Amino acid sequence: MTERKDLITDIEAAAPAELLGTAGDAKTAGYRLGQICATLAGDTLEILYTFEKDNILKNYKFTIGAAAPELQSVTAIYPYAFIYENEMHDLFGVTFKNLALDYGGKFFKTAQATPWNPAFGKGGEN
Repeated sequence: MTERKDLITDIEAAAPAELLGTAGDAKTAGYRLGQICATLAGDTLEILYTFEKDNILKNYKFTIGAAAPELQSVTAIYPYAFIYENEMHDLFGVTFKNLALDYGGKFFKTAQATPWNPAFGKGGEN
C-alpha cells in the first residue's frame, strides 16, 4: 500500500488573480485536478482546488466575496473543470471568466438560484 501524503497550501489573499498560474504550475508538474469545491463562510466563499500526483494532494484554498463572486476559469488548463465551475455557478453564484463550456445557470435545476449562497440574492428559478 502506498503512503498518502496530504499537503495543504493556503494561497494568500491576492490568490484569485494567481489562480491560472497556480493551476498551470500544477499541470506542468504532472498534477491532475482532483476537485474544486466551495462553501459559504460568513460573508465570503471559501474555495478549495485539489491537485493530485503520486498520492500527494496539494490543496489550494482562498476566499472571495460572497455577494459578487468571480473567478477566472481553469478550463483552458483542465478542460473537465467545466463540471465543477458550472456547479459552483449554479449553487453559489460564482461567475467564471472564459469558461470553456458554460451552461448559463442551467447545469442544475434548482427551486431557487444559488441556493447555497443566499448572500448572492438573485432569487428566482434556475
